[in-house]
Amino acid sequence: MADKAYITPNVLKWARESAKMTEEIAAAKVSVPVDRLKEWEAGISQPTIRQAQTLAKTYKRPFALFFLPEAPRDFHPLQDFRKSGSKSLTTSSIFIIREIQQKQAWISDVYSENQEEKLVFVGRFSINDNPQTVAKDILDTLKINPASYKTDNPIKEWIDAAEKMGIFVSRTSFIHSRLKLDSEELQGFAIADPLAPFVFVNSDDWNAPQLFTLVHELAHIWIAETGISNEVEPDLKLKDKFHPIELFCNEVAANALIPKEIVLSFDSKSFQTSKDVFKVAKQLGVSSFALLVRALNLNIISTPAYQKLKKQADIDYAEYLKREAEKKAKQKENDKPGGPNYFLLQLNRNSRLFTQTVLDAFRGGYIEPTMASNLLNVQVNKFSKLESQLFR
Repeated sequence: MADKAYITPNVLKWARESAKMTEEIAAAKVSVPVDRLKEWEAGISQPTIRQAQTLAKTYKRPFALFFLPEAPRDFHPLQDFRKSGSKSLTTSSIFIIREIQQKQAWISDVYSENQEEKLVFVGRFSINDNPQTVAKDILDTLKINPASYKTDNPIKEWIDAAEKMGIFVSRTSFIHSRLKLDSEELQGFAIADPLAPFVFVNSDDWNAPQLFTLVHELAHIWIAETGISNEVEPDLKLKDKFHPIELFCNEVAANALIPKEIVLSFDSKSFQTSKDVFKVAKQLGVSSFALLVRALNLNIISTPAYQKLKKQADIDYAEYLKREAEKKAKQKENDKPGGPNYFLLQLNRNSRLFTQTVLDAFRGGYIEPTMASNLLNVQVNKFSKLESQLFR
C-alpha cells in the first residue's frame, strides 16, 4: 500500500480554495471521486504522498505547506480596479498574480537588504494631478518620443525603457498549455513598490492594446496605486462603470501615447477614412479606436465623424483579425513541432530585467540553485538556453 501523507486537512482545503478551484476539478487532477477529496479535506482519510504532491503542483503551492499546523498568511489581494460587473478572478488569474507577487517580494527584499535607493518616480503624482502632466513625466523619465519611435515595435521600446529605469515588466497569456488567461477577466496589473515596481500585461491580444495596457499600468506606478485592471480602453458610454483610478490612468496613457501636439500636427486628411486612421494609429503604436477616441476628445473630429469612422474601423479590424488568424494557421503548419520558443516565452513572463537579476545572483552564489529555478520557472541545467534569449 502506498504511503499516506498525513497532511493538515484545513490547509489542503485552503490551498484549493485560494486557487479558486472547484472540488470536481481538483479531484479529477488526482483521479479520485469528489467524495474522496472531501474526506481528505475533512481529515477522515489521507491522500497518498504522490496524490498530495500532485495536488501541491496543481494548486501551485510547496508540498511542505500541506504539513503546516494551520493555513499560512498569504499575499494580500491586489486592489480590484476593474469595471463593475467584471468576471470573478479564476484560477489562471490567481496563479499569475501570486507568481508575480512572489517574484516582486523576493526582489524587493533583496534590494532592501542591499539598501538600494527608492525610485523617485513611484508615487510622484496622485489622481488629483493633471493626467497630461503625469504623461509628460513618464515620457521624460523613460526618454520616449511617440512621434519618432526608433523601430516598428513601439511596445518593445517602451518595455526596454521601463526596465532600464528599474521597472519589471512581465507579459504572458497562459500559465501552461491547458490554463490560459482571459483578457476580459484580467488585462494587466501593477505593484507600485518604490524599490521594485512590477507591471504585468496579458499578452493575449495584438501589440496595440498591449501597449495601451502597459502605459496604463505605468500610470498606476506613477500615482502609487497597486491594483488589477481590465478593459483599459473603455467605451465612451460606459464611464460610470469604471473606477476613477482607471479613468485617470486611461487619460494618462492616452496623453502619453497620443500627445495632443502630435495629433494636432497631423493633416486633416488623416481622419478622412478608417484606412487613413489605421495608418496614423500604426505609426503611433496604438489602435484605431484609441486614436479616434483621442481625436474626438480633442475636438479634432465630430461625434458623427467618430461614429462613422469607428464603424468602418470595426469592420477593418474584423478583417484584420481574420487575416491574422489565417497567417497564424499557415505559420503553424510550417513551424517546427513544439510551438513558440519555450525559453523566450519564459523570459517575457519573468521580465528580462528580473531574469538577468536572478541569473546574476545565481552566478554570484548569492542564491541557491533551487530558489533560482523556482523564481525563473526553468530548470538549472537549462539556464544557458534562457540566458541566450536575453541577447537576441
